[in-house]
Amino acid sequence: MRKITWAAIALSLSALTAGAQTSAPSTIKAEVNGMVCAFCAQGIEKKIKAMPQTKDVLVNLDKRLVAVELKPGQTLTHDQIKAAITDAGYDVTKMDTVAVSVKDLKAQLK
Repeated sequence: MRKITWAAIALSLSALTAGAQTSAPSTIKAEVNGMVCAFCAQGIEKKIKAMPQTKDVLVNLDKRLVAVELKPGQTLTHDQIKAAITDAGYDVTKMDTVAVSVKDLKAQLK
């Protein structure tokens, strides 16, 4: 009986710690042509921040970069991000998904 109890406790603890672990952030990076001013950046940022799946957004004019960090458990496809950017009047040339937060990307760009 004691072996069953310890096994049950061990199984419960492993399930609890697995749920407590934080997953890596999911960020979609897009290279964008056509952004030339702060007004351009503000328009893209506002449009993407309005999406309910978005946790944070970075728009960098110098690097022609738009990065969208998703809320935990949320998803956005590359096509959805691309559509938001092209609807705002800009061209997306490349997209990648990375496991880095927008905050970390901002620090890397400084």
